[in-house]
Amino acid sequence: MLRYTLLALSLTAALATPARAAPAYADVASIFNSRCVICHNGPAAPNGLQLGSYEAIMAGSKNGPAVVAGAPAGSELVKRIRGERQPRMPLTGPPWLSDAEVALIEGWIQAGAPKGNAPAPAAAAAVAPAAISGPVNYGHVEPILLSRCVKCHVETGGKMGPPPEGYVLRSYAQTIAATDRARVIPGNPAASELLRRVKGLAQPRMPFDGPPWLGDDEIKLLERWIADGARDRDGKPAPVPVGARVRLRGTLTAPGEIDGARFDARGARIDKSPRVGGAAELRATVQPDGSLLAERLRGR
Repeated sequence: MLRYTLLALSLTAALATPARAAPAYADVASIFNSRCVICHNGPAAPNGLQLGSYEAIMAGSKNGPAVVAGAPAGSELVKRIRGERQPRMPLTGPPWLSDAEVALIEGWIQAGAPKGNAPAPAAAAAVAPAAISGPVNYGHVEPILLSRCVKCHVETGGKMGPPPEGYVLRSYAQTIAATDRARVIPGNPAASELLRRVKGLAQPRMPFDGPPWLGDDEIKLLERWIADGARDRDGKPAPVPVGARVRLRGTLTAPGEIDGARFDARGARIDKSPRVGGAAELRATVQPDGSLLAERLRGR
């Protein structure tokens, strides 16, 4: 009798315990909004995959569905966040998504990727240079680099294979690195290859998948960041890469000036009679004050 009583009590308790609801989109949206939409949002989203709303996620990319309802193992989104397909996502990792976050997304897809009461679509990060008081730091420009540049300029799995010219833009340290040559010269935006490329002064213009190119506000923000010393997130200026090599190709806009970037040509080797208004190539080294000392100047 006692046995049947205990069994009945256990059955009653089980029936009284509410079943755990399957994850809905609202449960996973915060993960997408905090880790994914910095790149996957707007018309420049990689492969057209936008992750800022339920409808956009379910629409997939130009390569096909990102989420296969009921089949997390067959969903490209899961393969990417697990690292089973390269490049692993998010490109800002590591850190990657936690095991709990991955499990939540898988549970949502396994449950059929229900919409539920979906939150409002995520808005793209606004770039408003005029609203920034004080020096611009890396935190202000990172969304531009991650959303428009990292799709190619990443160590592995980039859109063009290896990162173009070996330049990686996935972190602050990589962006200001001058291993082979300097592309960001703190305090000297006119001589910084990164800015010259997004402006179209140097070819090919970047981002390589443009147009659309970066907007005027985005370009101004990058220019201010470099002019303010290419500061890190904490506001500390980057060290000037003294002695680093620079190679600029453009138009000789004045004696000792290429596309507005001033250089000291004393002692430089001059080839092919470069003339003002003509195409030229400058090879120089960075001086302690961020200026350029020409080693070679040639017409092109």
